[in-house]
Amino acid sequence: MSVNTVVADVVAGSAVNVRGRLWRLRPCDVRDVAVSVSAEILRLEAIRVAAVDELALHPDEPVLCYRGVGRWLAANTMLQNAAGNKIAALGVALRAFPAIAAQFDAGDLTVDHAALITAFCESPPKGMPDRALPHCIKTLLAAASGVEATTTKLRYAIAVLERIFESEDIPPGEDDDRNELRIAPTLNGRVVIKGEFDALTGEMLLSALSGLSMPTPAADGTPDARSAAKRTADALTELIRRYLDNAATGVDGGQRPHVNVHVTAKDLAEHRDCASTRTASSSSASPDDETDVEDAPVWGFDDLDDFDDLDVGHMPWMGPLSITRTRMLACDCMLSTVLLDEHGAPLDVSPLKRLVSAAQRTALIARDKGCAFPSCDAVPAWCDAHHILPWSKGGLTVMDNLTLLCRAHHTLIHRKAGFAGQWEIKMGSDRRPWFVPLAGIDPQQRPRRSTAHQGPVLRT
Repeated sequence: MSVNTVVADVVAGSAVNVRGRLWRLRPCDVRDVAVSVSAEILRLEAIRVAAVDELALHPDEPVLCYRGVGRWLAANTMLQNAAGNKIAALGVALRAFPAIAAQFDAGDLTVDHAALITAFCESPPKGMPDRALPHCIKTLLAAASGVEATTTKLRYAIAVLERIFESEDIPPGEDDDRNELRIAPTLNGRVVIKGEFDALTGEMLLSALSGLSMPTPAADGTPDARSAAKRTADALTELIRRYLDNAATGVDGGQRPHVNVHVTAKDLAEHRDCASTRTASSSSASPDDETDVEDAPVWGFDDLDDFDDLDVGHMPWMGPLSITRTRMLACDCMLSTVLLDEHGAPLDVSPLKRLVSAAQRTALIARDKGCAFPSCDAVPAWCDAHHILPWSKGGLTVMDNLTLLCRAHHTLIHRKAGFAGQWEIKMGSDRRPWFVPLAGIDPQQRPRRSTAHQGPVLRT
């Protein structure tokens, strides 16, 4: 029996005793199983959404017994009502947007990403003309497709579109009027906390908890056995205790915890009407002209290249922040300046010192925004500064020889058996770190970099 047949048999077969079959396969075959199953899940998700939507359009008596097809689905599966309603709502939303439905049905779009895109299309920025919608859909689908698609990348794309068509409306992610926090005691004497906050409040909370929730080994070196959820709960307890004890704070990645927002000086200074000026100057056509918008870059971008130019603020934990809110924060902040070259890469500071200075770390955070290893979403507070060419071998402490790596990938690059020295790091023409994988991962060894912290990266 061929390897492909064995993999297909595991994917299509029952999960009963599947571990007994998997341990007989080679690791590369088990990887194929995991990838194939993931693709199959996307395919089945699309079928389920379509089937539920068909029942919503043509319900029979068993479905009509419930308050909506989503509740019927939850009652007849192991889903909760919220999950069933979400599936039903997505099916309804996809009816109006066939391009989104086509990519979702093709298995190149997750349920969550499809819901994000349809939500944007259903409630677009008020400054966006109707004829811009096809271009926006194309942009968002490109940001959400492929194995490198992340929710951060998609949210970044949405933030840029909201910036281009900026209006007086507050983006949902920044509307603090929607903030809610429920704290209720339970019958057994515990407390349940449930809340939802705007991005800025979330950034402050995550920044404050970061340093307090790090794993802490015991005195004898025994690793911290607490789960991530337990560490976060302990961190919140400690945060409250410190606040009550005169708000003493710890350190986070070498800095006292505070809100960091990165924005270019041009975007911080330019007039808020720049969006309308920019879009108007991008096309000589008037709103009444019969211009074919499918063939003309009417709105100032015809692909995702422009996403490398931030045009929005960026927070290390929560991601994109509108220019309007960024400017508001800049009215009362401690402003740090990072000098950039023509490529937008930070210039060098103190090259003859082995240890990275505070100014260099600030510049690294502005450039890498977190762990630079491909697909890693570790935030700057969890990262070390890594010398690409080791200091012991003559590597200088300069921006072109530094990158941020989380502790796991830092260890992988330096000491992990079978990996140390095999992942090559190079600086691209954009003066950002690119990682060349092992031939066993990619036979063509194509350079790649992390897009987990920002918008799509299309240039090399």
